[in-house]
Amino acid sequence: MGRWKPDARGRMLGAAMELFAERGYEQTTAGDIAERAGVTERTFFRHFADKREVLFDSSGTMQRMAHDAILAAPDDLSPLDAALVGMVAGGGLLEDIHDHAVHRSRIIAANQPLQERELLKLASMVDATAEALRTRGVPEPTASLAAHSAVTVFHVAFAHWVSAPTPPPFATCITETAAALRALR
Repeated sequence: MGRWKPDARGRMLGAAMELFAERGYEQTTAGDIAERAGVTERTFFRHFADKREVLFDSSGTMQRMAHDAILAAPDDLSPLDAALVGMVAGGGLLEDIHDHAVHRSRIIAANQPLQERELLKLASMVDATAEALRTRGVPEPTASLAAHSAVTVFHVAFAHWVSAPTPPPFATCITETAAALRALR
């Protein structure tokens, strides 16, 4: 492997995305990613449970950011608006990585098991959002309805954002999508 280089995790993330683009997700192994990144396969597995997790690396951080922002939101916000504050905060992680998000989205769209994993991560975001709302004192079923609605807004806004050649700020996509949801009445 040669001399140690910093940011093994970042190098593995970059290597994985390059290899997925070159060879396809199914044809790329954890060993391929490790080799391209200049680390051992063992190092890969210290950072990621499997190659799928490379694509979902920031999900936990995004979920924590959303949760914390909901708890810190002004008390006078409605449950939905507090949940949307969380979606904007979590989505803030995406602002500087539009090209990466587009590429990641295409990889997931082309692979059924990855689509299922994406839905599981969104369900986890719903759970964390509902828990934050309940901590704020929002009763059920309002907490769950607001959480599901906010995460749906996030999901639809994300799809719009990654499809835009010159995307607006992600927060703008959230705001516009939330307005469309409210207009359904």
